[in-house]
Amino acid sequence: MAFDWSKPTTQLLGRYQPWHDGHTKLFEKALEKTGQVVIMLRTTEQDESNPFDVETRVMQIVENLAESGYTTDVFTIITVPNIVHITYGRDVGYKIEQEHLGAEVENISATKIRAEMKK
Repeated sequence: MAFDWSKPTTQLLGRYQPWHDGHTKLFEKALEKTGQVVIMLRTTEQDESNPFDVETRVMQIVENLAESGYTTDVFTIITVPNIVHITYGRDVGYKIEQEHLGAEVENISATKIRAEMKK
């Protein structure tokens, strides 16, 4: 089975610098919604807050999700510009919602993970 581009899909947008367990939990919530997810990877300039290039982040995501038992038949990754604002007009058939994953997961910080990686 392959990712079906015509099937209803849930979208995740982020930098994922790096992908971590909180992102995996969010992915799992997103997957429950429609059965497949498009991960939109923001293209950012590399700096202290964004140390990983696109190829490295794609590899991190694929490897992490594979370790959790997910294959690319339920997700795909696309790169997008450095989207910092999302706007829309009237309701045209999609829903935007914030997922609440609990304090333990929401306290996972990529900033702290990057600091630990430097040690």
